[in-house]
Amino acid sequence: MLVVLVAVFALAACGNGDRGPAAPSAEPGRGDPSVGEFLDDTLPDGTSGTVIAARGGELSYCKGFGLADRAAKVAARCDTVYDTMSMTKQFTAAAILKLEMMGKLRVTDPMSKFVGPITDDKSAITLHHLLTHTAGLPEQLGDDYDVLSREEMLDAALDTRLRSTPGTEYHYSNLGYSILAAIVEKASGTSYEKFLANHLFGPAGMTQTGYVLPEWEPDQVAVEYDENGEPKGKPFDHPWAEDGPYWNLRGNGGMLSTAHDMFRWHVVLRGEEILSKSAKEKMFKPHVPEEEGGDSYYGYGWVVSPADEGRILWHDGGNGWSLGVLARFPDQDAMVFWVSNHAYKDGEWNLEKLEQELTLGIAERVLDED
Repeated sequence: MLVVLVAVFALAACGNGDRGPAAPSAEPGRGDPSVGEFLDDTLPDGTSGTVIAARGGELSYCKGFGLADRAAKVAARCDTVYDTMSMTKQFTAAAILKLEMMGKLRVTDPMSKFVGPITDDKSAITLHHLLTHTAGLPEQLGDDYDVLSREEMLDAALDTRLRSTPGTEYHYSNLGYSILAAIVEKASGTSYEKFLANHLFGPAGMTQTGYVLPEWEPDQVAVEYDENGEPKGKPFDHPWAEDGPYWNLRGNGGMLSTAHDMFRWHVVLRGEEILSKSAKEKMFKPHVPEEEGGDSYYGYGWVVSPADEGRILWHDGGNGWSLGVLARFPDQDAMVFWVSNHAYKDGEWNLEKLEQELTLGIAERVLDED
């Protein structure tokens, strides 16, 4: 699923890395015309979604394109709510690091400290292994929307056969991040979403991000469409527990958010209001290569791609209907987030093939601003 973002184009440094929060400067639906022209030339007809980009902690561009709900003829906007899919993993990783800052755990702790008793083959798995996809766990236990409780997920996880010895190989694992969400609950004494709301989203001003806690307007959440253009509903139209998705999805995907909130997330990551400098160093460290000989590495909930002019910190997400990317360019002090609720059209186009072109093309134009 992951596409390597290789930034081989030359980007002039336009900032000095992380700084404190700044207020948005661009009005919703307005911004850099060069980004709009690029999107008009690059996006296939029929796609829909939202794009937001920032430079220096200030909003450069934010616009929706197409329809968030075709039946109701609701246009996609900057405040449209989308499934962020696997981008959710960065929130789970941040929650673990926040708990470490609070003295509730350490990333070097064994998994067994929180989900024991445990089988011998999994006794060496640490939180670091779960965060970096090196625990040896399978990708997932079943379909995202299978009805599965936390206890059932943990029991099944402990019953699985490992793909490799813990700490030796990278195997992308949604299951590992669901286990981390369960550990957040165990270590904090509260629910996964409530911990994120109280310690991450609330302090960041991200009032539109969550599973069930935000109070969204009825027309605010995007309907997803398959490759034939058939509506697949909104995320919570699928089997959904009272407090969010079931545990094949919780912690690894399914978090709902807006473009503006993803921008707010970028802003707080520039400073130390939520995560300390040392916590962010752990999060953005290139811990393990995603593939042998490759040039992308997994941090904690983020992919780190070194480039000639600095790192790209990014993660994408897809579920077969929607697709999106959040990319941060810390050395140039910029960010790009785009998401589509109709990313595939059978036999005609597939935004996954345009993922790198879209992300880097938007960034290049924002960084070329006078």
